[in-house]
Amino acid sequence: MKTIYLFIVLCMTTYTNAQLKPVAYNDGNQKLNGFAAVPAKPNKNNKPGILILPAWKGIGNHSKEVAKQLADMGYYAFIADIYGEGNYPTNTQEAGKQAGYYKNNYEAYQKRISLALEQLIKSGAEADNIVMIGYCFGGTGVLEAARAGMPVRGVVSFHGGLGKDASRPDNIINTKVLVLHGVDDPHVSEKEIEAFQKEMDNSKADWQMIYYSGAVHAFTEKEAGNDNSKGAAYNEKADKRSWQHFMLFLKEVLK
Repeated sequence: MKTIYLFIVLCMTTYTNAQLKPVAYNDGNQKLNGFAAVPAKPNKNNKPGILILPAWKGIGNHSKEVAKQLADMGYYAFIADIYGEGNYPTNTQEAGKQAGYYKNNYEAYQKRISLALEQLIKSGAEADNIVMIGYCFGGTGVLEAARAGMPVRGVVSFHGGLGKDASRPDNIINTKVLVLHGVDDPHVSEKEIEAFQKEMDNSKADWQMIYYSGAVHAFTEKEAGNDNSKGAAYNEKADKRSWQHFMLFLKEVLK
């Protein structure tokens, strides 16, 4: 009994919740404000990193909790600031306008993602051992990172937009791609899905797309409520299943 008690005490005393560190960086004259989370006890020989691209309202509670959870698991995590100081949305209309700008100006979006990737590496992650994940608007972003040929081992899109302008060429994609999608998501049309899947094949990508029944947009976001009729709602089952699929992906692609 004493041995068991000691083991429990040791587990309780050595477990720590990761802390987020604000990180200021720049895109020219535009100040950006990201967050880094590092493992309490980093592995000297293996420093995998996860870059997190937040949803359309910018860095919020969900992306922060994901970063801390990943750091507790031993990953270096960094949350990208896409919009920059002075441009943070305060409502859905502003969020739509900001996100729409970067969707239409994908090179600007790719640049902001690349700058955040640099910060993740500066925080301690190995440059050749990184996966990028994104939620909603951020899910669109990780696909843009793959299209740009950013040097990451894989990208994971949680309920993200899939489309790109049809006039853009389908470039070779060397990173692995995982798309986690709610089958009832009204924001992603069948036409967009078909075009995306064709693009992935044309790009010779190693890609997967997993569907979750009964799930709409934002199924990982608890703050989205639970009313599917609104088109965006939390789905506990899809949230848990998508996280497990994400964990399997990390095990496959990271060193």
